[in-house]
Amino acid sequence: MKIAERIQAAIHMLEVGFGSRVVSASVVILTMVGLGVLYDTRAYHNFNSPEAMDAAQVARNLAEGHGYTTDFIRPFSLFLLQKHNRPAHPEQTLSTNAPVADLAQINSPHPDLANAPVYPVVLAGLFKLWTPPWQVDLRKPFWSEGGSFRRYQPEFGIAIFNQCLLILVVVLTFFVARKLFDPVAAWLTAALVLGSDLLWKFSVSGQSTLLLMVIFLALVWCLLRVEELGHKLLPDMRQMFLLALAAGFLAGLGMLTRYSFGWLIVPVIFYVALFGGERRAGLAVAAFLAFALLVSPWVIRNLSVSGTLFGTAGYAAAEGTFAFPGTRLLRSLHPDLTSAYWIMPYERKLMDNLRYIMQGDLLQLGGVWAGILFFAGMLAGLPKPAARRMRYFVLMCLTVFIVVGALGRTQLTIITPETNSENLFVLLTPFVAMFAVAFFLTMLERMELPSLEARVGAALVLAVLAWQPLISTIAMKAPTVSYPPYYPPDVQKISRWMRPDELTMSDIPWAVAWYGDRPCTWTTINSQYEFFQFNDYVKPIHALYLSLNTLDGKLFTECLQGGVDSWGNFVLKTVAANQLPQGFPLKNFPLETLLSGLYLTDRQRW
Repeated sequence: MKIAERIQAAIHMLEVGFGSRVVSASVVILTMVGLGVLYDTRAYHNFNSPEAMDAAQVARNLAEGHGYTTDFIRPFSLFLLQKHNRPAHPEQTLSTNAPVADLAQINSPHPDLANAPVYPVVLAGLFKLWTPPWQVDLRKPFWSEGGSFRRYQPEFGIAIFNQCLLILVVVLTFFVARKLFDPVAAWLTAALVLGSDLLWKFSVSGQSTLLLMVIFLALVWCLLRVEELGHKLLPDMRQMFLLALAAGFLAGLGMLTRYSFGWLIVPVIFYVALFGGERRAGLAVAAFLAFALLVSPWVIRNLSVSGTLFGTAGYAAAEGTFAFPGTRLLRSLHPDLTSAYWIMPYERKLMDNLRYIMQGDLLQLGGVWAGILFFAGMLAGLPKPAARRMRYFVLMCLTVFIVVGALGRTQLTIITPETNSENLFVLLTPFVAMFAVAFFLTMLERMELPSLEARVGAALVLAVLAWQPLISTIAMKAPTVSYPPYYPPDVQKISRWMRPDELTMSDIPWAVAWYGDRPCTWTTINSQYEFFQFNDYVKPIHALYLSLNTLDGKLFTECLQGGVDSWGNFVLKTVAANQLPQGFPLKNFPLETLLSGLYLTDRQRW
């Protein structure tokens, strides 16, 4: 072949052949990577949610060979373990000796009863491949600035990992949208998902949301294939059963990533039973069996360790009720669980939270503009049968998320209102974008715009409206340090003063466990009776660290009206009047000033 012919063939390949797809894919990937670099430069911030730090410290324990254990110790977890272990040791009674403490498994590595296992295991694998420096770096640029802390390397590494998952979410969204609609809708949908400000915030939050979205999209792909094969004249039944098993497996994997996701097995079974073809009943059973077989070993582990199906996470519905307001349940060493078996607290919680969801979360679904078009698109006629059937699955998921979100809402939603593990609606972001784009393109066709340029311009207007929150976030350049209340150098400083076998109590124990790598228990519900119950009968408290969460409490309602034994009143007397409660065992404080809180200990350690 002559050189000219070879050049012509190469040009043809780049324009219309395989090379054009390579060039297009390279441009898209470079755009995504460039957007990630820009976001991390302008809008990255350190962890600010308890669940992110909690999962990360469990992952570190796994990576270091300590098993599925935690340094973030909830008093309620101790209660569950003591209650479970005491029948095997009926001779034990409350005393200050070690055997009782062993019932709570606090003198040995404490088993984690709060986190679903998949995300910590994934992070542990990341830490095995890349062992980050756990010490705060105050000298190197980017991690510090002028000797002041800016970024924590392990958290930045987790953010990069989650942003890789975000790119995978965009890619999976494109393929699902192309199967449901057409290539034009797929490209525009992928662009809207890539420009979702909320997803980028989740990418640096350190939570499992983006991993869960990948699992969810893979689950939807399996369901689409089941529906597609089920309506053929001669479907491949072997392939259909494998896909049904895969759908059940992915639903179980999602539950082991976040417990509340497990309720999606209900829409999965209904969808397969409705659109699975002649063998739909058998396919639904297969999906459920795969789901049950996957989650059963972990449920058995929880039962053997604590006597509960899901540890402390199984009591999320009781948290935030009038029986256990705020964080009272998880901070209680001896909670009265009789009210947990009443219907009234859950009914009241469901109705109260439904009002917030209907008036707030649903209106913000996928962003204001996309959310409006999404609900319109759910009512519009759709050309492909697969899209019409997937609409029912999305509606079933939305219904499940509303009920589960209302009953499962806890104080985590108040601590981080936008990016928290209780926000299940964010999982529907790709489908909000898909149906919003489908409705938009349908209306665009009916407008009969005179030229292709006009239609492209209208699509660009939609993209700009969807991207506007992300553009504003990048333009504002947010502070990287999540202070108040978290200042990692202070947490690591006070943690170095403690031995690994000594116990700290704090109002931000997840931060002490993550940054300080020391066991830390949550502050008990009061500073007197429950504190001394813990100190005398469970394990001695060697240090108390109260952050600005407590120090900045409201003077009247939290300090003066909080009761004589409240932590607000404790801080008021300690800081303002320099007066500790009588008999309080922690009386020493460092001479150097801590930026982030009050620190008391049993002896001078500095």
